[in-house]
Order: sequence, then structure tokens, then C-alpha cells
Amino acid sequence: MNTPRHFSSCVAEYDPNALPVSAAQEIVRQWALPRGRTEAERVRLFEALDRVLAEDVISPINVPSHDNSAMDGYAFNGAALLNGSDDELLRLPVAGTALAGQPFEGRPLAAQCVRIMTGALIPPGCDTVVPQELVQRAGDTVTFASARIVRGANRRLAGEDLAQGQPALRKGRIVRASDLGLLASLGIGDVAVQRRLRVAFFSTGDELRSVGEALAPGCVYDSNRYTLFAMLRRMNVEPVDLGIVRDDRASLERALRQATQDADVVISSGGVSVGDADFTRDLMNALGDVAFWKIAMRPGRPLAFGRLWSGKRPGEGESALFFGLPGNPVAVMATFYFIVREALLAMSGATPHALPLISATSSQPINKRAGRTEFQRGIARRDTAGHWHVVTTGPQGSGVLSSMSEANCFIVLKHDAGNIDAGDSVDILPFDGLI
Repeated sequence: MNTPRHFSSCVAEYDPNALPVSAAQEIVRQWALPRGRTEAERVRLFEALDRVLAEDVISPINVPSHDNSAMDGYAFNGAALLNGSDDELLRLPVAGTALAGQPFEGRPLAAQCVRIMTGALIPPGCDTVVPQELVQRAGDTVTFASARIVRGANRRLAGEDLAQGQPALRKGRIVRASDLGLLASLGIGDVAVQRRLRVAFFSTGDELRSVGEALAPGCVYDSNRYTLFAMLRRMNVEPVDLGIVRDDRASLERALRQATQDADVVISSGGVSVGDADFTRDLMNALGDVAFWKIAMRPGRPLAFGRLWSGKRPGEGESALFFGLPGNPVAVMATFYFIVREALLAMSGATPHALPLISATSSQPINKRAGRTEFQRGIARRDTAGHWHVVTTGPQGSGVLSSMSEANCFIVLKHDAGNIDAGDSVDILPFDGLI
């Protein structure tokens, strides 16, 4: 089992008080392994969207199943192209028609052609299709220049897309809409997927009130649980809402033990700021292991990560990874996408891929302090030449949740970077498909 001491030797720049984002991500990767609770189950295709494949899907058939035409035209034996000069006009009588689902019956003569539609089976003895726009037809004869076509053109071979016995989709893939179509094209009606990861989440704070309750002076509505719920649902894990937990050790310990017993991952928001960090860390040490509790990130500096156990002492009972996210709403979203997301994918049995960053030109100066990674909210647009340009949404306070609704991307400013000048290149992460 990895311990905090273990990281000092295997992760560069290990400092639990001010860990670079890249080092924090590496630590999380080491701990975020597929869980035993994610054993496979079989589901129908309509239920497989966004699930993680538990095994390779092997194609039971060739796709396409037979040689077929890639376009509307005329199928013929390409040997006819070799019998004349490059500038010769070929004249071929039309022996009949082949439609998709209605093959040409019989076998055309070597000097004949068959009118064929896209997707129709290539008739026996034919290996080439000349597009209809390249021919002139008079009655039952077509004429075209042999120089405009090569033998074998416009023929899709059996198994060209997928060969029988070959993997169609690999284990660990998150099933997308196009995958459902592919599976259906193979005649596959159900697939083995990993069971959904169970993720328990709650908010902490005496000042928090649930939607529908009256606000007392100094109180605020709890928005973080709704944000976390939405982000978890987008990842197709099983969210377990534990509500609001008050700011006392006994309440938090009960919530953590219950969550660890019932879930694979526990996420809290709030209670890990500078004033409360020692309290949270002490409780985590009593229940498990603490890997780090602060990272060099804005927003999101106070972030606790470790492993919890449901038993009387660490190593006993059920275990769960724990992410103690900041209480500020924007920091919750930033830390979720750049620290938590990949861990949930890995523990779900998926093959994580790096988030796709796009290079953009900053249209304004951006203040940035070297020594931390910053994720500022931005509005990105493409110019007529296709180049991306970005501006910030304005004030970047981590409590300004409206800025996340206004923005369409994160501006990712690297750890060692300083102030950004107008015209400098920056990385952006578009929200489309993410949030």
C-alpha cells in the first residue's frame, strides 16, 4: 500500500503543503486503480451509452459482409481497361441492375457491365465501378474514357472495415453514440460493461442551507452538491448524495465512515481551508492515509487527497479514495476536472486520455504568478482564418460561479509561467462536451 512517505521518493517535487498540479495528478494516478466493485455486467445496447467496456468486442462477421459498390455507377470486369489504349473509349452493354439488398442475378459477360447502386453487391466477375457521372448512356450501352478509371476503383472489399474475428472495440473504451451503431451493424445486441463506480459526496459547513430552506443571516445556499451531482452524472458514475454535514468532528467522522462503507470514492466540498486543514488532516489520519492537502493551483489550493477505511483503524474494513475539495464553487469545478475526473475514469475501468487542450492567442494581458498552475475562466472565439482567440470573463474570484456559466473554456496557465501579454499563446480547454 502506498503511503505519503512513499511519494517523496517516487514523485518529483513532492511537498504535501504546496504540490505542483502535475505531481498531484501523478500521485492520484498511482492510487486510482480499478476497484473490485466494478465487476462486469451485461447490458442491452440502449443501456450501454457512456458505460465502460469490460472486455474486447470481437466482430462476429466481416464488415462489409461482401464486396460492394462505394457509389452509384456501373460495375464491370476491370480487365477491359487493359485491352485498349489510355485514351480509348470503352463501350459496354448493360446486362441489368444491382440494388442495395437486391443483387444482380446471374453473371455478366466479360464485356458487359451492370448498373449498380451504392452498397449493392458487386456482381460475380466484376471488380471495378465507374461513377455514373463519368459515363454517357445511350439505350442499353454506356461509354466512358478508360483513362478516367483504374481497375478496382470504387469497390469496397468484404471485411475492409472490420474482419471477422478482429476486435471491433477494446476493453476500457467508454461507449459513444457511434459505437452503438457499430455494435448494431455487427448484430450484437448486448455487451459486457463495468459496473458503475459508486461516488458518495457531501458539503460541509454550518452556514450552508439546502434549496427551499430560509436563509438566516450569514447563511448561503449549498450549490456545490448540485454541481458535483451534475459532473458525476456526466461521467455516468452512480452518485450517492449524503447532503450537508455540519462543522464538527463527530458529524464528519460519521459521514466519512458511512461513505467509505457504501462507496468507492468519497468527495467532500468545504472544510479544507487554511483554518480547518489541521482538523481535516487529523481526522483523515485517524481513518486512513493522507497523500497531500494543498496544491499549487488557482483556484483550488486547499485540496486533501488520501484513502479512507471504514474499520476501527486504517487497513481494516472497506476502503475508498477521498477527495476533500475546496468550498468555493469555481474551485470545486476546477479541481474536479483536473484532479478528480481522471481518477474516476481509471477506477471505473476506463482508459483515461488527457483532456484536449487547444492553443489560442490571448487578446488581453493576464496577471499570473509563477509557481502555480492557474485555470482562469475564458471566452474563446475563432476568427475567419480559424485561429482561436480568448479573453477572460473578468474577475477570477473562486466564488464567482456566474463566471463559469458565462465562460466557454478554461484558460490553462502553466506552473512556471508569469504574466501573459496580449498576443501571447495560451492553452484553453473548451467546456463543450465537458461541463
